[in-house]
Amino acid sequence: MALETDATERWRLDVSYRGTDFAGWAAQPGHRTVQGELELWLPRVLRVDHALGLVVAGRTDAGVHARGQVCHLDCAPGVITDDGASLLRRLARVLPSDVVVRAVRRAPAGFDARFSALQRGYAYRLSDAGVPVDPLHRDQVAIWPRELDLEAMNTAARSLLGLRDFAAFCKRRDGATTIRTLIELSGDRIDHGPLAGVIEFRVVADAFCHSMVRSLIGGLVRVGEGAREIDWVSTVARRGVRDSGIQVMPAAGLTLEQVSYPADDQLAARAVESRRLRTV
Repeated sequence: MALETDATERWRLDVSYRGTDFAGWAAQPGHRTVQGELELWLPRVLRVDHALGLVVAGRTDAGVHARGQVCHLDCAPGVITDDGASLLRRLARVLPSDVVVRAVRRAPAGFDARFSALQRGYAYRLSDAGVPVDPLHRDQVAIWPRELDLEAMNTAARSLLGLRDFAAFCKRRDGATTIRTLIELSGDRIDHGPLAGVIEFRVVADAFCHSMVRSLIGGLVRVGEGAREIDWVSTVARRGVRDSGIQVMPAAGLTLEQVSYPADDQLAARAVESRRLRTV
């Protein structure tokens, strides 16, 4: 992990994107990605002859959207001027319409977009039993054909809160832990506006492993449609292994809404803490 030095400056970028036509955040040869678009244009608009790598708060999968993604880059002093205002304007002119850099700012000492983060917050939006979806928001809502019992889903969701191993809801990656602290998992039906009737789940944790949010919602959907008992998801969680009944829900319904950070004087300490191996 690159660290800011006396020869570099660290800058924070706040990014939003419509994930429908992206193969996720992370750069991949032969695929269109959010990171790929940003790393293509940043050297051009800053007029540097070398790559400018981005470190992101959380990699999103193909088709997943973001309103509040955060990343950082390190560059030589003076490459970014006037507190990032010119860079913001130039990026707005060249980036495709489905990705927007909303803010550029000089990062405080100790800031790391990934490791300094305290929490990531997602929303999962789901239309059940034929509830019509406003066509202007169709790409941000998943469709489920059967009616769901939201009260049963919320009861099951509460049993998953806290620090635990979420291996049953994650796709394993070599060397990566699946221990996380789930802070919030709760849903409501939106009661007004263009998405009235749509179920919106709020999912907040210190961090997420691969496919975790969509798998959690997939387990709750099985409870909500009456295919499993309320205590089934907590039983699956205790087993700690993937269950064939846990489906990964469609990416379209998932949006990264917010990444939160501690006070500036606690950023470096948080980054050190985050790098420690989690245990239950």
